[in-house]
Order: sequence, then structure tokens, then C-alpha cells
Amino acid sequence: MVPLSFAGHDFLALPEAALFWPAHGALLVADLHFEKASWYARFGQFLPPHDSAATLDLIEELVARTGAKAVWSLGDSFHDADGAARLDKPTRARLTALTTRLDWLWITGNHDADVTHMPGGRRLTEAEVDGVCLRHEAVADDSRPEISGHFHPKLRVSLRGRHVSRRCFVGTQNKLILPALGSLTGGLDAHHGEIRRALGPGAIAMVPLSDRLLRFPIG
Repeated sequence: MVPLSFAGHDFLALPEAALFWPAHGALLVADLHFEKASWYARFGQFLPPHDSAATLDLIEELVARTGAKAVWSLGDSFHDADGAARLDKPTRARLTALTTRLDWLWITGNHDADVTHMPGGRRLTEAEVDGVCLRHEAVADDSRPEISGHFHPKLRVSLRGRHVSRRCFVGTQNKLILPALGSLTGGLDAHHGEIRRALGPGAIAMVPLSDRLLRFPIG
């Protein structure tokens, strides 16, 4: 975990694509896309059906590592409206145990807007904590400090003749977009016009390592 200051608050960025807010004991994650594999299977594209369990493995590990008392999931937690209903019993039991033990907040995203029954926790369209708005998708003309997800940013760079791609945070002085944490989530290049339009000028991509935070201007 490495320090990341945003909007006058101290956070810790994790290389596994999550953000920890020590002042609230809160682990912030985005775009889990639980049950993405089973959604594709319905249309004949068979992927290993272990994505939800793998994503939950990682969340449990990060909760244990950080000592988090809360998990705030910034939208698209499930891949589609029926995703929560398709969880297998062991995974549902594990997730329900976490949402019961922790202050678990589901922020609504575009993929999971029609999920009718979340496995525990609270559900909000957006929330505001200490002046920071938590929402799924960045709102370009909102000047309030904002943390969001949605775009699954990844940074692609060339190092010594090799092309390297890493999940990254992208942000400006008042906007911060989290990378996708889900095990089967793809990524949008951090330089993409949609990300740059959402953030405005002066955006940077940030890649947390175990001991430092790498920063790359993206426009």
C-alpha cells in the first residue's frame, strides 16, 4: 500500500486495484462484475466459472490486510440484473457473511441498476463522505471532489521494447477514477478520449507498486 492524497484526504492505494481510506476504515473497490462468466455462458461463450469466487477471494484478502471495517463498492458490482441470483451457494454465503460483518455499501452502476435483491449491505445511487462524492461514473461538470469507477482504466506503456499493461488509477485535483477489481474485467486505455473528457485537463495515471506510486501524465 502506498500513500495517495486526494481532495485533502489521505488514502492508501493498493496494487490490486483498490483504495483504502484509513480515516473511515473503508476499502473502496469498483467494477467487480460478479457473475460475468455465467452471463457469457448463457449465450454460448463458456469461460471458467470461477470469476465471482476469485474476486471475492481478493476482497477477503484485502479486508484482512487493511483491517477494513467497511467496503464501499462503486457500481457494476454484478454484471447484469440477474447476477446476484446466479451466485452459487458457497459464494453467496461468503459474500453475505462479509456484508453482514462489515459496513458494506453498494453504489448503483449501469450494469447492476436492475438487480432487485443484493446479498446484504446498503444500496445507494451515490453517497457523500467528508465532502467527497462516491458514484459509479464521473460527472464532468460536477466540481465537487469525486471518486468513481466505470471506465476500467489501464495504462499501456513500452519498457525496454516490451509492451506492458497495468490497471491504474486516473485522476485530477478533484476527480479520481478507480481501476476495475473484478477478475474478468477488461480495461480502457487511460489515454482514451472518454476518460479524458470525464476528467478534464491535467489528468494523470497512477500505478501503485509495493513501495511507491508511479505517475504518468495523460493530458
